[in-house]
Amino acid sequence: MAETRAKRILAIDYGTKRVGLAKSDPFGSFAQPVGTFPPDTIVETLASFLLNDPLEKIIVGYPLNSDGTKNRMTGVVDNFIGKLTKAFPDIPVETIDEHGSSRQAAKLLVESGLSRKKRQRKGRLDCAAACLLLQNYLENSGKK
Repeated sequence: MAETRAKRILAIDYGTKRVGLAKSDPFGSFAQPVGTFPPDTIVETLASFLLNDPLEKIIVGYPLNSDGTKNRMTGVVDNFIGKLTKAFPDIPVETIDEHGSSRQAAKLLVESGLSRKKRQRKGRLDCAAACLLLQNYLENSGKK
């Protein structure tokens, strides 16, 4: 029997300064941090990621106001999603509401016992937010 590699789900917390990435384990049970990357290199980063890890889909945190309306970042993320779908036409891209995810990720980092200095390292919050988005997706609407 031939072994088939399970496809992972990748989550993206897109920002204008840094992009946080997280991936699912091969069984789609939990989120693992990948890291943070500059936005202008994210397509190349994803292309190299795909060399080792096939993807089932990409989840992108979608910035909405608390009342569900769009804001300034929504258009920026829409443009990014357009680039993603053009660069990777065979991988479905879904959005997930990211309202409050950075605040929740910051709270989790505090609760984890990390020192303030480590919590304030650039990118740690972005990566934690991507993990949080993916974990929420996996628990609520992911693989069944």
